[in-house]
This record gives sequence, C-alpha cells and structure tokens, in this order.
Amino acid sequence: MFGRLETAETPEELQQLIELLRDHYSVDHIVYHWVNSNGDQYGCGTYPKAWVSRYLERGYLRIDPVVQGCYQRFHPVDWKRLDWSGKAARNFQRDAVEHGIGNQGYSIPIRGPNGQFAMFSLSSNCSDEDWDTFTEEHRRDLILVAHYFNQKALELEPGRKPEPSQALSPREVEALTLLGVGYSRAQAAETLSISEHTLRVYIESARFKLGAMNTTHAVARALSRGLIVI
Repeated sequence: MFGRLETAETPEELQQLIELLRDHYSVDHIVYHWVNSNGDQYGCGTYPKAWVSRYLERGYLRIDPVVQGCYQRFHPVDWKRLDWSGKAARNFQRDAVEHGIGNQGYSIPIRGPNGQFAMFSLSSNCSDEDWDTFTEEHRRDLILVAHYFNQKALELEPGRKPEPSQALSPREVEALTLLGVGYSRAQAAETLSISEHTLRVYIESARFKLGAMNTTHAVARALSRGLIVI
C-alpha cells in the first residue's frame, strides 16, 4: 500500500487508494480532509454524497466534536472519548449514524508545514470492545498511513514547491528503520549497540532534517522520500 501511495500522481488516484484502504481494514468509511494556511480545503473519502452535502449545508464543521477534538490534540483520537454532551453535538451524532457513518470512529490529527491542518479518520459500526481491539492492533500502521497520505496530498497541491531534502546519515537511516518496523527505543539502541541517549540524538537529527513534527512523522516522511525501506 505504501508503494501505491508513493507512485500516486493525481487526486483521483488518492481517492482510489482510500477506497482500497477502507476495504483492507474492513471498516465502513475512511476520510482524509485538510485545510491550508489560506483556508483552502481538500478532501477525499468514502462518505455517502448525501452526508457530505448535508454536512456542508448545515454547517456541521462548526459543531463537529471530531474536528474540534482533533484541532486541540496531537495524538490519535477515539471518538468515544470526545465531548458529545451538548445538544447540538448529540443531534449531529444521531444524524451521522442515520446517514451510515458508523457508531465508532478514530481520527489522526496531522499538522503540516505553513499552518496546514489535516485529519485522517476511520469509522465503522461495531461494539466498543471490537473497536478497541481494532484500534489497538492497527494504531501504529494507521498513523504511518495518515502521515504518508498527507505527504502525498501536499506533493499534489497545485503550485507547491518541492521541499528541500537533506541526506540522512547511515545511523539515522538505521534508527528510523528499526523504529518503523516496530522496535522500541530500547530495542533499537541494543540492536545498534549504542545508548538510548545516542539513539535519541540520531532520531532528533533525522527529524530536524526531514522537517518532521515527531518520530512517527519522521518515519513516514523518510518512507515517502525513499530514504528508508520497510
């Protein structure tokens, strides 16, 4: 799937990929939505057209607890843990479920260059227990996919200038590769026969070169630029 994302050249291909991701993870819907510093919006996903139209017509963006919750957070958000206590939020939730969005959801907030804010969301109909198991099992992959997807969407933004890329050192490549395949920092340090402090230095250096917000973002960017292979 990462290979397909890397070679995507049009928004239409991203739409096809998000449909494939939905089927791959066996969820009801996946949606990617971003806003740049000028307020321009772009999105693709599998929500029914009737729901997208209703969402826009009713101005749900202003009251959507998922959008508000993601904007205030940096880490993935399970929709159950958001504030749905207000009447407007409850009515919105009821409307969304009636339009087939699902009673469960999980969103990954993304903050990119120059004020960009994006969200990568999955939703489905299932029990709390099944959803907790799903998100726990796929959390790491979903974060990588979200950042990878965002990076590709940015590359396809009209008029965007390519970001300069600094070469990573061999140790930086090794460190990001090990973290990318699921090693803990302690395991990665032991494998490389270095201290965790030294490992942290390599990771921070790589993150700075890649212009990444955190380690996960650094791994995603290194993958998207072909600097590491997992």
